[in-house]
Amino acid sequence: MSKRPRLNIFLSAEHATRLKAFAAMRGVSQSSIVDTALTCFLSPDSGDQREAAIAKRLDRLDRHFDKLERDQNILLEALAVYIKYFFTVTHPIPDAHQEAARAQGRQRYSQFIEQLASHLQRGNSLVEEIHHEIFPQQSAFFATADQDTPLGDGNDQ
Repeated sequence: MSKRPRLNIFLSAEHATRLKAFAAMRGVSQSSIVDTALTCFLSPDSGDQREAAIAKRLDRLDRHFDKLERDQNILLEALAVYIKYFFTVTHPIPDAHQEAARAQGRQRYSQFIEQLASHLQRGNSLVEEIHHEIFPQQSAFFATADQDTPLGDGNDQ
């Protein structure tokens, strides 16, 4: 066994407690943990490794953000088209039929909520269905964030 220099260092009480517990849990000496930590900290590659890990996470977040932005644009456009259509084809209701129209509106709203709940419980996404109808060749566009599948450049709409 080679002779290693002895150092006396001061740690905060919290770090000393955590180091002791970690060493006991791993069944190794506190000195070996500190030595390994210093090796990692002083390694010239440690910064590059951290930067690569951060870059990978940022890329994943960027792809996820792009998907969310695309979905939001689809939803906003669908809402705008529906509102324009609704205002162009809906005729005013005579006063005598107002109460019946309100009752029918409440019934339709209840049906809408039931259908929405059913759709969401099945895990379906209307945005996905719409996108697949518009761009069937881009089925990889809806890959999960954990996969390294490209999500498109956002210029496909």
